[in-house]
Amino acid sequence: MGLESALWEATRPAFRVRYIHDPTSAPRVPLYASYGVATGPTARAKLARIVRKAPEVVVKVTGRQRGGSHVTAHLDYIGRKGGVEIETRDGEILTSKEDIAERAAEWSDTPNWRSRPTVSSVSLIFSMPEGTDPDKVLGAVRALAHAELSDNHDYVLALHTDTPRPHVHLTVQAEGLDRTRFNPRPVQLNRFRERFARELRARGVAAEATPRRARGQGIAGSSMALVKLRARLRSEGSRQITHSDRRTNEQAIAVARGEDQLPPFIAAGTIRWREIRRAYEQTAAALDATGQSDDRALARDVRAFIDKHQGMNATPEVFAAHHARNLAATQQRAGPPKPEPPPRERRR
Repeated sequence: MGLESALWEATRPAFRVRYIHDPTSAPRVPLYASYGVATGPTARAKLARIVRKAPEVVVKVTGRQRGGSHVTAHLDYIGRKGGVEIETRDGEILTSKEDIAERAAEWSDTPNWRSRPTVSSVSLIFSMPEGTDPDKVLGAVRALAHAELSDNHDYVLALHTDTPRPHVHLTVQAEGLDRTRFNPRPVQLNRFRERFARELRARGVAAEATPRRARGQGIAGSSMALVKLRARLRSEGSRQITHSDRRTNEQAIAVARGEDQLPPFIAAGTIRWREIRRAYEQTAAALDATGQSDDRALARDVRAFIDKHQGMNATPEVFAAHHARNLAATQQRAGPPKPEPPPRERRR
């Protein structure tokens, strides 16, 4: 397997991709331009960013707003009630409550025959790790939105720097000019991630967009609703935990005690990680075969990456391992179990 084919096998998205092959390549290399194909020097650069741990971009759908009042409340939130500039598709700045209310009204027209408001806008967040230049993050999202959305959908942008991770809120009008609805699915979100990373690199920011499993990491994400619920409980000073977290902990404790097994998707993830490791090993072999010093150095980094990631731990595994360590430490402190005393003889 060649370098490009092996790299594609290691980093392909989790969702089903429609393959288009290069008829001139041998073996046939899948071309998937909308999914970030890497060939030649680009493949080496992408591989180097993965194994040398370039910062990964984050793109998430944070919510869907229904009706004018909901859109207004959301725009007030991302604009911090006038404290943060909200930039429109045309480069204008919404500076007053009246401007926000007018934009919300434009986006929230609902046909009279509908019994309730339809989705008026979809909100996304684009984030980078602490230390990234916020202006470059905003510029990258601005360029992405212009290329991907401006011909059919209205949208606004707001840069937030009040957390360690600079991030941009992108809110998109749901109804397009051609009446199609903006409803981003995994394919489109993956394209957004790759476009975001590419725009950042064009501005001198090291960034990559690869699946977690391509980096030796298992499933760890939580739904946005669960994240917000946890944050609300913390802000209220409550010691209550969510039902989801309680269930996860209970299952992890049962696994640590040998009373339960990990979910089936853990085994599937382990099998997939073995396939990815083989693809990386083939990539390293292809690099060594070129005889180039830079390629051999990259092959060494690939093998070091493989050695460091022997397994792919998902959140349930991490929780179960944590409880198993705690259980073992408790048993060690308690010492070996004391033998039961022999039964006393009964006097006749």
